[in-house]
Amino acid sequence: MHVRDNAPENADRFPVENRVGRPVISGRFDAVTRRFLAALALLGTLAGCAEQDEGPPLLRWYVFDEQSGAFAGAARRCTEAARGRYRIEMAALPSDADQQREQLVRRLAAADPDIDLIGMDVIWTGEFAEAGWVLPWPDKAAERARAGRLASAIDSATHAGRLWAAPFTTNTQLLWYRGDRMTASPKTWDEMFALAERLGERGAIQAQGERYEGLTVFFVSLLASAGGSVLAPDGLSVSLEEAPTRRALEVMRRLAHSPAADPALSNAREDQTRLAFETGKPSFMLNYTYVWPSAHANVPELARQMRWARWPAVIAGRPSRVTLGGVNLAVGAHSRHPDLAFEAATCLAAEPNQRQAATLGGLPPTIAALYDDAEVRATFPFADLLRETLRDAVQRPQTPLNADVSLAISHTLHPMRDIDPVADVARLRKAVGRALRSEGLL
Repeated sequence: MHVRDNAPENADRFPVENRVGRPVISGRFDAVTRRFLAALALLGTLAGCAEQDEGPPLLRWYVFDEQSGAFAGAARRCTEAARGRYRIEMAALPSDADQQREQLVRRLAAADPDIDLIGMDVIWTGEFAEAGWVLPWPDKAAERARAGRLASAIDSATHAGRLWAAPFTTNTQLLWYRGDRMTASPKTWDEMFALAERLGERGAIQAQGERYEGLTVFFVSLLASAGGSVLAPDGLSVSLEEAPTRRALEVMRRLAHSPAADPALSNAREDQTRLAFETGKPSFMLNYTYVWPSAHANVPELARQMRWARWPAVIAGRPSRVTLGGVNLAVGAHSRHPDLAFEAATCLAAEPNQRQAATLGGLPPTIAALYDDAEVRATFPFADLLRETLRDAVQRPQTPLNADVSLAISHTLHPMRDIDPVADVARLRKAVGRALRSEGLL
């Protein structure tokens, strides 16, 4: 991540004594000194102007450190397409979403003008909008940013009826399984448990159980699949209806106590589940689409046996609803060049760049038509299933207090072995209610 040295850049904003460590001498010499310093300041200003005149305005794009080069390629193409109006420089954020948010929040809260463009996790929309850290998209630009996008992706970038980011990449989990060990995929969790237990040591189910955002995602997907929601439609009060919440908790507890559970479930994140599946021992994995190119690169023999299916249903006959992920493009509220930043974000989120993010980086597009694109379908042979799942996807709790709500859920439900499906309904309601009221530290 690019971090500026604020001392030299902001030196002219502070009294002389703050810079040199002692007061300036008074009297006639003081006046001479002041004129000398003024001359230096003028020279510095002229040098700064000359520096700016050397090239077009610089827009810094803060986004996670995407390894395939797809994002860097998008920045390069949009810089070339701008024909001198602006240039885009990437500032890499950590791969962990919590660390990304922490770094951005500190800088945005300090009104840092260095942040022009933000690769914004879908769960930050309400928080960043309410805090005044990002700018709402102007009507015409918003209309272009919505055009042809999946409805779920648009919803993830919307708060209080306004668009705050351009839908860029999206994602959701599928069920991955070993086609050489079964003739068909399980349609429900009950079917998967039964099949996994029949397979014995080869029947392990890989899922995310560590106390972090992934555990919240797991619960929200189960809850929505059971017909429930964390918050009421107004986003201001707790829902967590008794029957669907208890059903979701029963699945989580059953997984944790099943012989099909990985012994390391309570410490498992997406990458741990991917690596475990690539050993060849497990038969099932709940994970994002990046596991497909990973398996082909790391264990091609296993990849030939990998199959995909929709996330298992919690209730037979009711299709599963899986939590949405992805990255949207927002404009920092304190950017020196907001108009150019909106133009650049529109370019970055355009079809050619979404295609490359999909084919090179394995990141599903938000433009619906790209799921029929030959290059994208070659990368994602499961494109139809992925589009279907994304159309039915569920948003994580849409509230500016999402971070606190997520902590309340993951802390209450970890470890999954200790879940009490009856008592924990009330515990969850209490914890989420406290989060919504900003009571206490989670």
